[in-house]
Order: sequence, then C-alpha cells, then structure tokens
Amino acid sequence: MLVDVGLGIVFVAGIGFTAYMLMDSWGGASWVLTSVVSVVVCALALSREKQKALFAGAGVAVTAFAVAASLLAGDSLPQEPAPITALAMAVLVGSALRTLPIGAAAGIALGGVAVVFGAWLDGRAAVTFLATAALAVALVLGPVMRAIDHTSRISRPHDGDSVI
Repeated sequence: MLVDVGLGIVFVAGIGFTAYMLMDSWGGASWVLTSVVSVVVCALALSREKQKALFAGAGVAVTAFAVAASLLAGDSLPQEPAPITALAMAVLVGSALRTLPIGAAAGIALGGVAVVFGAWLDGRAAVTFLATAALAVALVLGPVMRAIDHTSRISRPHDGDSVI
C-alpha cells in the first residue's frame, strides 16, 4: 500500500511536470495525448492488484497505441512513451513477471519489448532511453522478485510444522 502511495505521488508529479514542459516547449495541445495516455496507464498500474493480467495487458496496449500515434504523427507530436507512462508500463510488466503464470507474463513482457522497440523506430531521444531503462529494470526485477517469493514460500514453515 505504501509503495502504491509513493507511486501515485510520483505519477501525479510526473504527469504534471511533463504536461507543463510540453506546453512550454511544444505549445498548443501537444501535451493532451501524452497526459491522457499517462493518466490511463498510471491508473492501471495503481489498480494492478484487481485484475493483474487484464490491467497489465491494457497498459501495454495503451502505451503501444501512444507509440504508434507518435510514429504516425511524425514531428507533430512528442515522442512516446512519456517517462511517466514508461515507468507505469514497467511497473505493470514487472508485476506481471512477478505474479502471473509464465505464459501470460511472457506475453506481457514481449508486448513491453515491442512497445520500446517501436519507440526506437521513432528515433533516439531521452524518452527512448528512459523507456528502455525502465523496461530493463522490470525485466530483471520481476523474475528476481518471483524467485524471492518462491524461495520464501519454500523456506517458511507451514502451520503445524515444527520450527526446530
């Protein structure tokens, strides 16, 4: 719960900061798509415990939509995914890798990789590097946390078992 509160604070601050920076640099309504996508993916990340597979898949799909829109728009829109969207997608992918069955987790992870690959097609920029770094951390930490969870379940005594 405390992690989600911290994530929520980071998400709100990041969305606001990104919108402000886009208004200042790109002008016009350039910030709208980025902000809407960020709000949706962040909301999915914060609600991930309710429907892990569905919300993780939806978060990757919404991020993929944003990357595709950015690619199609060329220089008319800022490059996607925005840093906060990339962070939220990484949370979803990492959580999926930690908790979902292997097949579903692998599918979501591959979707995340495809999204980042699409961002690279749009060009090399700071957002691309940030999205790559966030996903790389999720691809490592998700399975590590899964292994830790598995190990702690094995080593923890069951009810009625002797601790000695």
